[in-house]
This record gives sequence, C-alpha cells and structure tokens, in this order.
Amino acid sequence: MDYVGIDIGSTAAKITLIKNEDITNFVMPTGWSSKETARLIKQKLIEDYDVNPESENCRTVATGYGRISVEYADFEITEITCHARGGRELSRAKTTTIIDVGGQDTKVISLENGFVADFLMNDKCSAGTGRFIEIMANKLNLTLEELFDLAAQGDPIEISAMCTVFAESEVINYIGEGRNKEDIAAGVIDSVAKKVSQLAGRAKIKDEVILTGGLSNVAYFAKVLSEKLNTPVHTTENGKFAGSYGAALLAKEKKKR
Repeated sequence: MDYVGIDIGSTAAKITLIKNEDITNFVMPTGWSSKETARLIKQKLIEDYDVNPESENCRTVATGYGRISVEYADFEITEITCHARGGRELSRAKTTTIIDVGGQDTKVISLENGFVADFLMNDKCSAGTGRFIEIMANKLNLTLEELFDLAAQGDPIEISAMCTVFAESEVINYIGEGRNKEDIAAGVIDSVAKKVSQLAGRAKIKDEVILTGGLSNVAYFAKVLSEKLNTPVHTTENGKFAGSYGAALLAKEKKKR
C-alpha cells in the first residue's frame, strides 16, 4: 500500500508520500483554487511517483483548510489531529507542546501520553503568523532569509500594534525615520514571537516544545520564542510537513472505506 497525506493551507499545499516505507515530501502553491491544487497534486503523484491516490493500492488523508476540495481523499481529518500525530512523530516524545506558525494562523497543541490534551488557535488577525513576516520583509525590501539574518544582528524596536495594517504603518514610519534595518527586522520577529508566546501561555505548556510550520527550522525565531516562554523551543527538520506527515501516518493506520 501507498499512503498519502495532503495538507492544503492558505498559501501552500504540503504533501507526504509513504511508499515502501520511504518518505517523500513536496510542496505546491495553493493558488486561486484548492480544487485545482488537488487536481495538480494528483497529477504529480501519478506522473512523478507512479502513485494513483484513487487506486485500491493507495490510501489518502486530506487536512488543512482546503481538505474538502480533495475529492479523491479516503478521509478528511482536522488540522489539529494531523499536526498532533505528525508533531509527535517528529519530536519522538509522547508528551510535548507543538507550536505551528503557519501562513494565516498559529496553532499550539499540547500532547500528554501521545494524545491531545489542549489546543489553541489564534484569531483571524495575521499579526502573529508567517504572513505578517512576509509583509514586513517586503516593506523592508528583504527576502525572508535576509530578514532573519538582519534581525539576529539588531536590537528590537517596539512594534505595539496588534493589527497587521497598523503594524505596517509603524514599520513604514521607522523606515522614514532612518532607523536601522537590523533593529526594525528584530522588532518584527520580536513582535511575532510575543504574540505566539501570548497564545502559547494560555495552553498547557510541556517541558518539551517543538516548532513546526514554515518557521520550524529558523533557529533565530526558536531562540527568541524560547526567551519569551522561558522554555527551550526546538527546531524540527521537515517541520513544515507536520500536518501532511501526520495525515500520511493516519492514512496508514486507518482502513480504506
């Protein structure tokens, strides 16, 4: 059997394929239509990996906000369940806290003995998400990698606005004042880490905290967040695939309907 996990998010779709016990991950842009994205994923699986998700030899689980668009999926499972399963496997700890900073939302999931004990998601504002960082990087005419590199060299400037639009105005004002890019970049990352830590502070934080999502392998962000939470936060290799990996594992554990 082949097992496919598809996590269709707001900006990107993450796919994990388990074939003959080998694990393959790939990303595709979500684009304007989740249904079209799902079709392109199926096409890529067939053409590049010789896997047809509609065949009797394949089991597929879809998750993420676009999961209902994957018409060929055998199961649709919530993000929390899939991220918890994938995060548990990535951390190799049954009792842990998973912090997933995505494009449009942030999730905090606490696991006890391998099961979800508590979870929280941020509100609809993108100020504590990856999208906020992308917007600010564009305003500073920097790539994301350049933003993090500069932030590590600066002293954070206070960005107090809770709304992305007003925070963007603050950054524009700082640029107009001629403030150091390093300090503005550090302020941007500090602002996101502060909002994520406020959300995480409302959950049952465990001793082991891992970072998943788009910032899962950014050591500087993990360092800043560790300081905010006063708890070590660990980066994870392939952490952005936590949802799709968890979906693929759940596909393997479920019977085809």
